[in-house]
Amino acid sequence: MDDETQASPSGAAVIGDDGLARTPWAYGDAMLLDYYDSEWGLPIHDEAGLFERMSLEGFQAGLSWLTILKKRDRFREVFAGFDPDAVARFGEAEVDTLLTDPGIIRHRGKIGACINNAARVIELREDGGLDAFLWSFQPEQTPRPRAVAEIPTTGPESVALSKALKKRGFRFVGPTTMYALMEAIGMVDTHLLDSHRRGASGVWSE
Repeated sequence: MDDETQASPSGAAVIGDDGLARTPWAYGDAMLLDYYDSEWGLPIHDEAGLFERMSLEGFQAGLSWLTILKKRDRFREVFAGFDPDAVARFGEAEVDTLLTDPGIIRHRGKIGACINNAARVIELREDGGLDAFLWSFQPEQTPRPRAVAEIPTTGPESVALSKALKKRGFRFVGPTTMYALMEAIGMVDTHLLDSHRRGASGVWSE
């Protein structure tokens, strides 16, 4: 994910005021710190939660993640809690309203992709659902970075996932965006090895 960072010169884990080590991007804003400590990298399996993360990663493309965090509450309000059934029913009137809402990212392509993807999520229910589909691309190993420069931004599995989603008609699901999603939902663990959050997902041992 692209973040507003205050990295250490070496890109190694940074010790916070509380004495805990974290990946450098966690610093710079209290909202980022809370997200890193309490949410990022923890497994998500419910459909709405996965659809939300997928959608927000798509909206984030080209922007900082902090920008998305600051707007997330409003995103949830106007996108019906990211309920795929509700979002899939959005039409031109809803799109026009969203394009005038300063509380979200007003990008017609991304808004359209979110609505389109909601319908694709519904279609996936016949084949086991979004959760089973996404997690079937979990890699056999996770990165073990000691510095920011060692954190991948894509991988064979995210490339494969991107291709599979596009084949299903999803949009704004490129390999880098999908790798960021995999990080966010704990499918891979890219916390630095020295971070106090390393292994917090329970999916991977340290």
